[in-house]
Amino acid sequence: MLLAIPLGYQPAFAQSAAAGPSGDAPVDEAAVALSEAKEAHSDGIAAKVNDSPISNYDVRQRIALFVSTSGTRPTPEQLKQIREQVLKQLETERLELLEAEKSKVTVSASDVDKQISQILKDNHMSQDQLNKILLSAGVRVETLRAQIAAQIVWSKLVQDQLGDRVHVSDLDVNDEMARLKRGADKPHYLVAEIFQAVDTPEQEDKVKKDMDNLETQLQAGAPFTAVARQFSQNPTAAQGGDLGVVQEGQLPPELDKVLVGLHPGQTSQPIRATGGYYILYLRELQMPQGAGDPDPVAQPSATPTKLPLMRILLPMPPKPSSEMMQHALEAAVALRSHIQGCASVKSVVSKLQGAEMFDLGNFQLADLNAEMRAAIEKAEPGGVTEPLGSQVGVELIVRCDKAIPKIGHFVMPSRDQVEEQIYEEQITTLARQYLRDLKRDADIETVGKT
Repeated sequence: MLLAIPLGYQPAFAQSAAAGPSGDAPVDEAAVALSEAKEAHSDGIAAKVNDSPISNYDVRQRIALFVSTSGTRPTPEQLKQIREQVLKQLETERLELLEAEKSKVTVSASDVDKQISQILKDNHMSQDQLNKILLSAGVRVETLRAQIAAQIVWSKLVQDQLGDRVHVSDLDVNDEMARLKRGADKPHYLVAEIFQAVDTPEQEDKVKKDMDNLETQLQAGAPFTAVARQFSQNPTAAQGGDLGVVQEGQLPPELDKVLVGLHPGQTSQPIRATGGYYILYLRELQMPQGAGDPDPVAQPSATPTKLPLMRILLPMPPKPSSEMMQHALEAAVALRSHIQGCASVKSVVSKLQGAEMFDLGNFQLADLNAEMRAAIEKAEPGGVTEPLGSQVGVELIVRCDKAIPKIGHFVMPSRDQVEEQIYEEQITTLARQYLRDLKRDADIETVGKT
């Protein structure tokens, strides 16, 4: 999950929000989320799931969480579409929470804390920085914790209810190991997914439209992991959609055909396959065992004397205080995490009040000072420098030359890893059926909109 930049960058920042519950507290986070949700807010109800209300406030909070974590700047029409998607996801989560409550499945505060710790690690930030980001976006920390708790409790519920129906035999593992060995001389793909189910023919057009909208947000620069975590309906959503490594022929034919045509870093259009629609993201191409490295001609080792560059400036007054400079550096670090090539710079920078953007064109590196030149040479093609302090503020330089495709080498997995993958594939299929049955028997009523 990638976190967004502060929405209101200024020389002085707001104080941090209160930290979340301690991991030592004996709290059932899923029950807390459900209990809070059952209390209707004064601004009205957006939907009811088996008589359990989802308030307009809940919807607005989740929209704010998504917009802040995706780094997008949606138009009014896109915001309307996001609201529909968010409400649908909240209805699904409410159904899962109610089922967990009925089955007495709980989630501890430490479970949620561990997941948040992983998010912080992935984004190279502290708890205090996270609190500031949520506060500046108007998002209660409880909104993030409730979302994470819903994902964890559904995973636990699926394991409790369906785990004993999954049987992975030695023969299953042997067959898969043999298949992997036969395919060791083929390319492999490190893939992430977004999935939304089509449970009835009447849902076909609506789900396709929703997935088209998600693709539009991805093309506008929204991080794949953030979109997958918010809207994907497969258990992989908790890991930002990560499917792991697959080889040609492993996925259903409709997905496999599209996957082999993707370039590293590329996202597919929505794909109709068994059960619903998928969007695939090829994170990395892995070369066959024993294959050489990619052609070095395509990956120059030396930085050219000229490069197409973009400059981002967070202006600072003369002689800023150390605290002011630290806040600007924190904002720059968060900003940097959202930039995915020069095409995304304008959209991302527009989210940060006070930030300025300059297109430097094909710039002569010799005209830069030694520190900035070294930072640019350290950054990969298509990458972004670390934040740099200057006389006018804090700066980031974005390289607009073509990014090097992420290409690695396939490593044969262990038997334990293969067994775990088979287990996950089988239980994911059962989980979809479980959720389909819950939706079929549920009373879901959309009440109103804001």
